[in-house]
Amino acid sequence: MNRPLEKPLRDPSKEPSREPQQPSGQREAQGAAKEETRSARSLTDLVFRVRELSIGGALVLLVLGTWLVNPGFLDDQGVQDLLLNSSILVLLATGQSVVVLTRNIDLSVGSVVGLTAFACGSFVSGTQHSALTVVLLGTALGVLCGLVSGLLVSFGRVPALVVTLGMLYVIQGVDHVWAHGQQINAVNVPDGVLELGSGSVLGVPYLPLISALVLAATAYYLRTYRSGRELYAIGSNPEAARLAGIPIRRRVLAAYAFSGAVAGFAGALWLARFGTVVADAANGWELTVVSAVVVGGVAITGGVGTVWGAALGALLLTTIGSALVVLKVNPFWEQAITGALLLAAISTDRVVRSRTTEALRKRSRK
Repeated sequence: MNRPLEKPLRDPSKEPSREPQQPSGQREAQGAAKEETRSARSLTDLVFRVRELSIGGALVLLVLGTWLVNPGFLDDQGVQDLLLNSSILVLLATGQSVVVLTRNIDLSVGSVVGLTAFACGSFVSGTQHSALTVVLLGTALGVLCGLVSGLLVSFGRVPALVVTLGMLYVIQGVDHVWAHGQQINAVNVPDGVLELGSGSVLGVPYLPLISALVLAATAYYLRTYRSGRELYAIGSNPEAARLAGIPIRRRVLAAYAFSGAVAGFAGALWLARFGTVVADAANGWELTVVSAVVVGGVAITGGVGTVWGAALGALLLTTIGSALVVLKVNPFWEQAITGALLLAAISTDRVVRSRTTEALRKRSRK
């Protein structure tokens, strides 16, 4: 008996696609838009990478120049003091960068540091609590402050400048009422907490190592994870990010929570570093932090920059302050130089964005 012929199997890869095909003109337009966006991003990234390199070069020249005038500037104690003085500012600049990338700002970080430092000091004063307890308490208080600001900005849609400036004054008022002119003395702080601020491993203090770990982890997250890259998209073009389905409110809320957590963590480290804490600790640091971030290449308009650049900006500002002390220059010039650098950085960002946009327009017309 003859068997019926078997039906040959079909190769799905050779079958014509049944997906709806876009018109060729639409595909070309989308491809051109993507290519233009990619070109804009690469060109802007290149400009700001050069900016970071220039900041690093300026930092090296400043250190070498000060060392030539006073060789003691780079002795073991001088280098250690420079690292310790910049550690907390680098931490705060890291947290602030994440907020600024979303086209927002957090002016409450200095007051959060003061509040958490005093709160942690009051909690552990006269006890034997561990350094881990202090760090967890400070971070939790910072997250709470960050969530309040983040909720008002993201879901309440109140301008970030108004919200965080109001939080600054509210936290300062609460801190002063709570402190009643008192201060936390180092003799009442547990030795384990003070060891966190003064200890070292292989000659390197703990605080710079902690700051470097937080900095590296944040940079890795922003570069690797989708939610981190979405922060750049929100800052670059909020409307396009919304149309792309990015949860803008949740991302902005998370950015403020992170900034608050880092500020609270920095407050705990402030207590460990200095031991003696008053109600107005870190008063005025918010503008220094913003200056470090903007000078470091994070655009105040959002969407551009890296936390590495912000850390370089923090190192540069700290080194300027230390160099002025070594050179016996009036401390007033530190604020003047910081303000000048901030104005120069914002002006440079504006010029770079305008020229980049114009260059891309000319390129698209060709």
